Amino acid sequence: MALSLRSFAAALLFVMLFMATELGRNTIMVTEARKCATPSGKFKGQCFRQANCATICQSEGYPEGDCKGTFNRRCYCIKPC
Repeated sequence: MALSLRSFAAALLFVMLFMATELGRNTIMVTEARKCATPSGKFKGQCFRQANCATICQSEGYPEGDCKGTFNRRCYCIKPC
């Protein structure tokens, strides 16, 4: 009985090891690039709508824009660093 249990444990360990190496081959790692934010030079006043900020930032040559701040919300243009 002890030999049978030992054989079963060894076979189970082998199957788990085999499955782990097979799963690792097809894994694709995705990383997100860092983003740098710069205050907009053209946006005037408080920033309430992110869509308006994004439009101004695109006219300045940035791919996106975001409203940041708690009380004094300003438009920041964002690009990959």
